[in-house]
This record gives sequence, structure tokens and C-alpha cells, in this order.
Amino acid sequence: MSAQAAPPQSARVGVVFTGLVLVMLLAALDGTIVATALPTIVGELGGLEHISWITSAYLLAQTAVTPLYGKLGDLYGRKRVLQIAIVVFLAGSALCGLAQSMTALIAFRAVQGLGAGGLIVLTQATVGDIVPPRERGKYQGIFGGVFGLASVAGPLLGGLIVEHTSWRWVFYVNLPIGLVALVVLAITLPAAAARAKPAIDYLGAGLLAAGLAGIVLVTSLGGTTWAWGSADVVLTAAIGVGCLLAFTFVETRASEPVLPPALWRERVFAVAGALSLIVGFALFGAVTFLPLYFQTVDAASPTGSGLRLLPMMLGVLVTSIGSGQAISRLGRYKMFPIGGTAVMAIGLVLLSRLGVGTSTLEASLYLLVLGLGLGMVMQVLILAVQNAVPYAVLGAATSGVTLMRGIGGSLGTAVFGSIFTNRLTARLTGGDLPPALRQIVSGGGRLTGAQVEQLPAPARLAYEQAYVHALTPVFLVAACVAALGFLLAWLLPEKPLRATAATSTGLDDSLAAPKAPDSLAEIEKALSMATTLEQRRRFRAGVADRARLDVSPGGVWALVQLNRRGVDGARAEARRLGVSEERIRQVDGELRADGLVDDGGITARGTAYADQLFSARREALSELLDDRDAERRPEVSRLLQALSRELVGERP
Repeated sequence: MSAQAAPPQSARVGVVFTGLVLVMLLAALDGTIVATALPTIVGELGGLEHISWITSAYLLAQTAVTPLYGKLGDLYGRKRVLQIAIVVFLAGSALCGLAQSMTALIAFRAVQGLGAGGLIVLTQATVGDIVPPRERGKYQGIFGGVFGLASVAGPLLGGLIVEHTSWRWVFYVNLPIGLVALVVLAITLPAAAARAKPAIDYLGAGLLAAGLAGIVLVTSLGGTTWAWGSADVVLTAAIGVGCLLAFTFVETRASEPVLPPALWRERVFAVAGALSLIVGFALFGAVTFLPLYFQTVDAASPTGSGLRLLPMMLGVLVTSIGSGQAISRLGRYKMFPIGGTAVMAIGLVLLSRLGVGTSTLEASLYLLVLGLGLGMVMQVLILAVQNAVPYAVLGAATSGVTLMRGIGGSLGTAVFGSIFTNRLTARLTGGDLPPALRQIVSGGGRLTGAQVEQLPAPARLAYEQAYVHALTPVFLVAACVAALGFLLAWLLPEKPLRATAATSTGLDDSLAAPKAPDSLAEIEKALSMATTLEQRRRFRAGVADRARLDVSPGGVWALVQLNRRGVDGARAEARRLGVSEERIRQVDGELRADGLVDDGGITARGTAYADQLFSARREALSELLDDRDAERRPEVSRLLQALSRELVGERP
């Protein structure tokens, strides 16, 4: 009877998790699917000088609100906050699809980003509400796979949509997926109560967002819409810098700051944060403009331009996974950011060589080199930080590193967009343009790849050369930024990797947006990932030795279950897990022979043994945590107790 009760519970978790995966897919895809549609969007709406803001507005809004969502979920319940985030994201998607001007599209992308900031954080936190820690690692791994899939499928799917329907469906495609996820989660997701009442640093998050917005506005509009040195530029820059200075002041007094000032005194975090900003700057900034090159200069279709980005995504996945495995074997990580930033710089220099006649194979090799470099850096930074900081700031440190990458992406997109637009405008307003092209440019026109192909040969060549001329400095500046990262990587301290929960990271950490600065949630996730199936097997084999008891693994399990549930409860649990009657009799005979159980149930000696086994598990988890100050905190102690009970109760 008990055995029949498991499948429905497992099926329910599967259904809930399917809804969460759909939500995660929405957030992951939207970071990559829009890039291949940018030339077509600009061709219809105009506003080439503001093209970088299509990406910047989304990234900036997402980065600004992400640290808040995790705490809001703790405060008001994750189900409700996640549903609100999905609705905001879908509303922004629908408005983006309806946009009739570049200004409207940029504004609606910001709305979409405000919703997206909660999707990744809350889906990962919600897994903790529905899945026991001992099973959580495999679910987090699936999330990592979703990001890997999105990084490859996004550009391709965006190209297919633009080529066969309309660029508006790049945004509309979110609606059916999101509605299905909303229905599934509304029906099946339990309304988990808040686990804490955290203080939320609204003022700090608001000042950070305002400061970044001011800086991005200046870098994006300066030299195009606003003249350098104009009152608009000076005033906006002053407001941005003022907000950032106020942010640093507020953080020193906030009870739970977005970025605790003490983190910057930890050298590993300071260097890793700067490197993360550089990676975001180069990755989001430079790569945003590659589809422009492929479609306008290389005459690729939107689908083809998406396919052209696959070598870079492949490189990221290969070295991200490979570096993680190598670090696990070697126990050293500093060499990877050093090598990765060097390879990044080389890849960006190679991309600056893209010209009108560059072959597909040559461009693919350049992109592969860039991807290999990026993958060696992204994975390692979070691992290094989690290995260096104490529990008290673990969540904020993890969030901070990925937050810096988001900031770098916003700034990089704006800076490179300004460089690209200024260079292209200067080239297209020169006096040596062919008459046909001069007429189009004077009318504020913007050509799609198909329209460029239809131009007379001299005009087409002039247009293509203008694009190459505009893109070359983008990649050269990005290469200089990567070279700065190479020099900075040498300053990254290499602390011995602890075989602890704090060093457990995965692909989802390297690709995801910032997580909630909730240290308890971070340590719970990390402990569950550290106690993988292989780790738990070693635990089971050694727990009796640690407790100095001569009991088999089967006896360990049975003894703990008898102590917790009694004879009837232990037998019911064994049958529910599919343990045969013959095996139950064997273990029962073993325990009786040792005087640990009798006809009345567990004996006093058996109870003492069970307590020793539980203490051994608790001690093992404490060693994984490797933070005595954290262990003395009541909430961490309760977490270790709960995990110990779950682990000792596992079926052997």
C-alpha cells in the first residue's frame, strides 16, 4: 500500500518542476534570442543610434531588481512573488511585440527586465521548497542544462522566427510558454510560508539602479543624441556618480546590504568581482553586434546569423564544464582566469579582423577562440569567491559576483553601442558615398541584409565597408578590456580549495543571473550539492567507522529508522522503498544478534548506537561546512540537524 503512494508524489514534483523549467527557459532564452533580430527591428523601427539600448534596458532592469526578489520571496512566499514576476515579464513581452517605435520598445524591454529579474532567482529557491536536499543536486543540474541549451538554441530560434514570421514573435513566443507555466505552478506549486523576515535594502538597490542608469545613459547617448560636454551629459553623469556614492554610504548602514562593504576588503571577492565585470563587458557588449555583421556584411539570413554564433557557445560550454572538472582534480583554480582572459583577448583581436570577404570558417574559428576563453573564466570566479568568504556573507558574495557581470553587460552594451553608432554615422555621412546610398542615409534610412544585397555593387560595397569600419574598434576596445582582465587575474589569490559545501558550484552558477543574497539558502543548496550520490555512498560506508560501531550499511539505515519511527513505521518505510521481506529479515537478525533490537523494539543499546550514528552524520556535514562561526548560528545548526536526519534516513 505504501509503495503505491510514492509515484503520485514523485509525479507531482515532476509536474511542478516542469513548470519551473519553463520559467527558467523563458529567462535564459530572452538573453540570447533577441540578438539575431536586432538588424530587422532597426530596419523597421529606425533608431540605429539606440540599438544597444534594446539589450541594455533589459539587462539594467534585470540586474537592478534581482537582489530584491529572493528576499521578497522569503518575506511574502515564493509562489506569489514568482507568479507576479512571470506576469510582469509576460506583460513586458507583449508590449515589446506591440511596440511601434524604438523608444517604446526600449521602455517595454525595461518592463520585461523587471520581471525577468525574479525568474531565475525564484525558480532556484522554489526547488528548495519542494525537493529534499539529498535530491536537489540533480534538479540544479537540469537548470544548468537549460542555460546551456538556451545559449545554443536562442540565436538559432531568433533567426528562424525573424526569417519565417516577424521579429515581433521573438517576444510573443514567450506568451504561450509563460501562460502554461503560470497554470502549472498555480495548480501544483505549494504556497510555502516565509522562512524568515529579512530586512530589504530597497534604498540601496534603488540608488544602485539609478546610478547605473545614469552612467549607461551617458555612454549610450553621448556623442549621438547628446553632444559630449552638453548640459544633458554633465547633469546625467553627475546624478549617476552621485547615486553610486550615496549607494556606498547607504550600504555601510543597511542591516542587509545588497553588497556588504566588508566583501570588498576580501581580496578574492574584489578581484573576482572586477573580472566578472570585465567578462560581462566583453561578452554582452561585443557579441551583441555580431549578428549585424553576419546579416549586413556577410548577407546571412537571420537564421544563418544565429547559426554562426554556435561555435562561440560551444566553446563556452566545453571549457566551462572542462575547467570545473579539472579544478576538482587539481584543486587549483588561478590558472584558468589567467588563461581564459588571455584567450579572450586573442579571440577579440581576431574578431577585429572580420572584413567584407571573411569566410564562414574563419569567422567560426575566431568565435570558437572567444568562447573557449570565456568558459575558462565564468565558471571559476564563483567557485573562488565561495571558497574564500565566510558563511555570513556567502549568499551576498555569490550574488555580488554575478551582479557585477550583469553591470558589466549593461555598461559594455552601451559603450560599444556608442562606439559602433558614432563610427558608422561618421562613415555614412562622408562626402564620398555613392549617390544611391547618400540618398538613403540622408533620409535616415537603415537597410536590412536583404536590402543591402539589392543595392548596386558600388553602393553595397560602401555600406558593407562602413559596417566593418564601425565594428573593428568595438572588438579592439573589447580586446583591451580583456587584456586588462588578464593582468588583473594575476592578482587573484589562490586559496587552497576546501572539500566543503562552500566550493560546490555548477554550470548553472556560471551562466545564471544574480541570486538572492540569502546565505542560508546558499549554504543549503551548496551542502546538498556537496553531498552528491558518490559522496553519500562514502558517507554510508564510513558512518559506522566514524561512530566506532560495527554495523553494516543496512543495519545503519534500519537502526536510525527504528529509532525515529518505531518497528511498524520502520517496516512501512522499508516496504515503501521496495526493500524485500528477505532483506528485512536479514537486517533484523543482524540487529537482534548484536542486542540492538528485541521483541519490544529498539533497545537502550540500540538507541545509544542510533544517537552515535546521527552525531557522526552531523559531524561530517559540519566538516563540509568548514565554518565554525556559522555553525554556532541557530538557523545553521537547525539546517545541519535537518540534513543529518535526511541523510541518515536514506535507503542504503
